[in-house]
Amino acid sequence: MSRLKDLQKNLFGGTTSNARQFGMIFTLVAIVLLFQILTDGLTLRSDNLIALFQQNSYILILAIGMLMVIVAGHIDLSVGSVAAIAGILVAKSMTEWNLPWPVAILFGLAIGAIIGAWQGFWVAYIGVPAFIVTLAGMLLFRGGNQFIGNANTIPVPEGFREIGSGFLPEFGPNTGYNNATLLLGLAAAVALVWRELRLRQTRRAMDADPAPMWISILRMAVMVGVIAFAALRFASGRVGTSFPISGIILVALVIAYSFYTRNTAGGRHIYAVGGNARAAELSGVKLKRVNFFVMMNMSVLAALAGMIFVARSAASGPQDGNGWELDAIAAVFIGGAAVSGGIGTISGSIVGGLVMAVLNNGLQLMGVGTDRVQIIKGLVLLLAVAIDVYNKSQGRFSIIGSLMRPFRREDAAPPASPPDAEREPAKAAVSG
Repeated sequence: MSRLKDLQKNLFGGTTSNARQFGMIFTLVAIVLLFQILTDGLTLRSDNLIALFQQNSYILILAIGMLMVIVAGHIDLSVGSVAAIAGILVAKSMTEWNLPWPVAILFGLAIGAIIGAWQGFWVAYIGVPAFIVTLAGMLLFRGGNQFIGNANTIPVPEGFREIGSGFLPEFGPNTGYNNATLLLGLAAAVALVWRELRLRQTRRAMDADPAPMWISILRMAVMVGVIAFAALRFASGRVGTSFPISGIILVALVIAYSFYTRNTAGGRHIYAVGGNARAAELSGVKLKRVNFFVMMNMSVLAALAGMIFVARSAASGPQDGNGWELDAIAAVFIGGAAVSGGIGTISGSIVGGLVMAVLNNGLQLMGVGTDRVQIIKGLVLLLAVAIDVYNKSQGRFSIIGSLMRPFRREDAAPPASPPDAEREPAKAAVSG
């Protein structure tokens, strides 16, 4: 019985970073396995997994920026239009102005920064609600995209397409797999084991009791197993394919932004502003600077997402970016962010985005039409969250609450006091 309690506490509901990671993988695996059964094994085929990442990487990149906007208490409805206008300008800069594609990428990021500074100025320094500013931006930049491109598609050169449709290169001996992807998986597994061992060492240095060693070994075994399976799947695709370049960009952004939001003063200020803007300002947080930053950062990531989509499509068109803002917002809220702000994580938003991606992909593999896919996605999202909210209000078991528990910040207040019989063990766990 004690081992079962240790398992629940440290593996599924613990407060360490590894527990969050396990919860994320557990949720995704459960959904993927469901569609693996319903689609007769098509979901986990190498070509399908590769296509899944390529088709949704730009939405997941948007979800990173949208998470920070929503945590700060705002919303951004213009990200699809910003992505579209950045994409069309970058395409024209290469085809008509003869900019080299690396310079064109920097040009696109600069466009995003300028647009974000424009919208951030109105939100942070003029005080216009972000909903209104970005609604105006959605119309303004959508019209700008169609005006600049004259409602035509503009192709992009081969080198630029690599960021959206390229893969890790082939090298080394013929192993039957893509060696670069195998090495990437090996590096991820080694990093995970190193991080787990370092966390145990850190807790000992702080005179805190680490999780039992057998739980750490189990946790590492599960995570390494998932990484190894994913690496083999991505490495065993048809010749010329492997882990996508867009996936590498996404992973790098997730690592960088997770570190920023969780381990830096600037990241904590975003949560403080979203939790209580007035109190944060009184405590010394530069409120205007934080609001300006989250809006500008969102537009920069939107420009990057737009360039990746154009690179994958091999051309920029007038319909690029339509509805992207809704997908990004849905990913953030499914991932556990609060509508009122102050709560949410990067990893949770990626989970939300992948849940919607797998749902969409699985339904398509089952032969469900696009119209019914949209209906099913909307109904499933609404009903699942509504039932879960009702259960929480009635004090019943909450599926989403249980799955999202590992994603909650460690400094979040507990929802309720434990019963008297469990209060002492809870105190001991907190003090440990």
